[in-house]
Amino acid sequence: MSKLQQLISCYKKNNTNKSTSDEETFIGAIDEGTSSTRFVVFSTKTNKLIASHQINTTNICLNEGWVEQDPEDILLKVKETIAVTCEKLQEMDIPISKIITIGVTNQRETTLVWDKFTGKPLYNAIIWMDIRTQSIVERYLNKKIPNCHTLELRKRHLQVKCGLTMNPYFSVFKLIWLLENVTEVSEAVKQKRCMFGTMDSWLIWVIF
Repeated sequence: MSKLQQLISCYKKNNTNKSTSDEETFIGAIDEGTSSTRFVVFSTKTNKLIASHQINTTNICLNEGWVEQDPEDILLKVKETIAVTCEKLQEMDIPISKIITIGVTNQRETTLVWDKFTGKPLYNAIIWMDIRTQSIVERYLNKKIPNCHTLELRKRHLQVKCGLTMNPYFSVFKLIWLLENVTEVSEAVKQKRCMFGTMDSWLIWVIF
């Protein structure tokens, strides 16, 4: 059994068997950032960092303004950071079973689509800073929107609903680009097997 499998098994057991208040337990966190992937473990008693491991991530820039990352590579790095961190805990005589919960944080609006049956990505993750969707944004800004008679009002049309203005950062425009430019994605949508989310959504889907 891998360190990740052990960790997940302990996590599920700890959700049903609560520890006593005076027993020291730990919280794990997957920090999947833009430039690196980390797994960190904190003490619930002292709030101090107990162990961690970090690996840098790699950007793929196929065209000017494009920034992608390989999701499968990120998953491997997540597994490696967990394995190394758990080894550090064992060296300190801290059982993995003392980790009572796991959190996930991720890189903002980075967008990913995957097959819901296999969990396999249908395309690379499009990173939040990628600006390939600028023309799509402009296309929508030029549409007539009721009660939005200025460019500034059109930019903020969706902000009241989702908190974001119309710009390339917004993940919905990345999804539109994928639907319009990647056949595998549009076919998966037709077959009702396409899942869409940010990086944390996919990691939770494939790990847990």
